[in-house]
Amino acid sequence: MTTELRQVMANALREQGNALFALSERVDASFGQAVEMMLTCKGRVIISGMGKSGLIGKKIAATLASTGTISFFMHPGEAFHGDLGMVRSDEKADVIVLISYSGETDEVLKLIPSLKSFGTKIIAITGGMDSTLANHADVVLNASVKEEVCPNNLAPTTSTTVAIAIGDALAVALIKARNFQPRDFARFHPGGSLGRRLLTRVRDVMRTKRLPFVDRSMAVSDVLMTMTDTRTGFALVMDERGALEGVITDGDLRRYLLTHDNLKGVLAADLMTTSPVTVNPDTMLVDAEQLMRERQLKWVVALGDDGQVVGLLDWAE
Repeated sequence: MTTELRQVMANALREQGNALFALSERVDASFGQAVEMMLTCKGRVIISGMGKSGLIGKKIAATLASTGTISFFMHPGEAFHGDLGMVRSDEKADVIVLISYSGETDEVLKLIPSLKSFGTKIIAITGGMDSTLANHADVVLNASVKEEVCPNNLAPTTSTTVAIAIGDALAVALIKARNFQPRDFARFHPGGSLGRRLLTRVRDVMRTKRLPFVDRSMAVSDVLMTMTDTRTGFALVMDERGALEGVITDGDLRRYLLTHDNLKGVLAADLMTTSPVTVNPDTMLVDAEQLMRERQLKWVVALGDDGQVVGLLDWAE
């Protein structure tokens, strides 16, 4: 890539950043009104837009839906040919966000008479503050930009950045207003890593079969075989009552061999750590992982309420 093209890219990013800063300076009461309208809506928040604005609308709808605001995208063309039937006009009336930079997009404007007849509240995201859309909206959010970063000032670039930023700002305000917490977010993202960590408990992922049980009088050479057979690199030393007495890790074995020639005559009791770190199986996975990270542990023992070993949690799980 030439120096000239790198500079073009840097300038484009800088100009878009300036546009976002200018947007932040004109956040006025209308933005607060939009948030309040969406917050108190007893129905759904519907997003609609055509072309690039439609793509932005899909992203905004997805962000709102994943952060506690029931929302979906409705294509204006499909809406005009029947999908308006999805708009609620009863006591649980919807709010609709119409996106059009010019404010004169024909497919969007065609929806306004029907929406008005339904009593649907309209929030406009537009750069045309004197446009037809702005004049018919209940709340108008100013998405205007000086110019696009497109060299021809034609392709929607800066304007789409501003529109998506407005959507994100609305979502963030609603997150704050709803006191939407990470655990709430995880409920809507159960397949993601965050959902797994925040919704999963130790008992859901701990190992419960082929646990590496040994007794305190077992020769360490046999302990090593148990660790190998169970593929744990870890051993649970149990007393005669079947209670956990200690643990042995492969690290314990390595450290012992650094100062001794062999393991002959060494028993499990000689190497075990007698105060192992344990967790309850109902502990949240995120808390158990944090504990393991702080203690630099590969394995942690899960003990039931009766003090009996019920499983092992592997850091790699």
